[in-house]
Amino acid sequence: MALNTSPEAPIPVGQVSRLIGGWIDRLGAVWVEGQITQLSRRPGAGVVFLTLRDPSHDISLSVTCYRSVFDQIADVVSEGARVVVHAKPEWYAPRGSLSLRATEIKPVGVGELLARLEQLKKSLAAEGLFAAERKRPLPFLPQLIGLVCGRASAAERDVLENARHRWPAVRFEVRNVPVQGVHAVPGVVAAIEELDAAPDVDVIIVARGGGSVEDLLPFSDEQLVRTVAGCRTPLVSAIGHEPDSPLLDLVADLRASTPTDAAKRVVPDVGEELTRVGQLRERALRCVTAHLDREERGLAAARARPCMERPQRMVDEREQQISALAERGRRTLGHLLDRADSELAHTRARVVALSPAATLRRGYAVLQHADGSVVRDAGEVTPEEELRARVAEGEFTVRAVAAPPAVTPPA
Repeated sequence: MALNTSPEAPIPVGQVSRLIGGWIDRLGAVWVEGQITQLSRRPGAGVVFLTLRDPSHDISLSVTCYRSVFDQIADVVSEGARVVVHAKPEWYAPRGSLSLRATEIKPVGVGELLARLEQLKKSLAAEGLFAAERKRPLPFLPQLIGLVCGRASAAERDVLENARHRWPAVRFEVRNVPVQGVHAVPGVVAAIEELDAAPDVDVIIVARGGGSVEDLLPFSDEQLVRTVAGCRTPLVSAIGHEPDSPLLDLVADLRASTPTDAAKRVVPDVGEELTRVGQLRERALRCVTAHLDREERGLAAARARPCMERPQRMVDEREQQISALAERGRRTLGHLLDRADSELAHTRARVVALSPAATLRRGYAVLQHADGSVVRDAGEVTPEEELRARVAEGEFTVRAVAAPPAVTPPA
């Protein structure tokens, strides 16, 4: 429970330390896994001091044990080894420090490590971190390559030399970090995050030479795998040799069998590209030449056609056709006019023959009453009635007289 303290009524440091120690003494023993980073066995001392570190995080705890406990595994355990410790938390009041008092230490065997890696692999695969659709394509010609590797390592030399041999103008941003041991995971993670944040880096290569399963364990660390899965920059894994397969190979966008293979996969060969460019230029030249030849032959064939050799021939032919049609039109129109003239003459002759004027010219006359009506019957005329007689060459007035009695011829 919290103590009732105040600036006026503080408690001594010793009491605080004893209270913390009393609370820690009530904690039970636990099994702890970690990596030994420091080991101190003083000659003649009955206690062994070591530091146990979490490989995935920058956290360490001091561990003490009796020499008899450590002697049981002294032949198989050294600095850098992974162990499982059964220990109880202890509080050293005079110094105010926490440590673990180990009663049993077990080394973690290779088989157990591989089993744990397999379990982690299945867990991460279930999350989709190894899915093929997450893989990003590498750029054809990266301008700046980020390289994460050990300092002055063979892997660094292989990548740089092979890449520059293939493409001399390629540039590298190198981050030298520990590639094994307790500081490997945080160092590699920090380098990847730094290169991924750089806008000019086009691709990242994580390279390391071969080694034992324990040496390559940092590249199967969960924190490192998740960091690579979250990168926006394509990443190439070049860890160990062909048989080695850390989890980094599965989450990376491309897995190279060796650092040398990584350089070949990331950087194109300038000689091969020049040859390919030359071949493409020759192919393009052949295509253009063949196209020009084909069009030239087509143009020659078009020019050889009669209508192209004598363009006026078409005009001449059309002129003859127009002349023939015009002549035919004139003949047809002449025939139509002649026929119409003949028909008109015949019609005029019939009209003239049937006209009253022609009848009058033959000696006939037309008698009309004073009102202009024509006399058609003798009974219409009264004696002494003046009638108007119309002849071919004029008209005159006549007077009607009674007709003499009819004379009956003798029998």
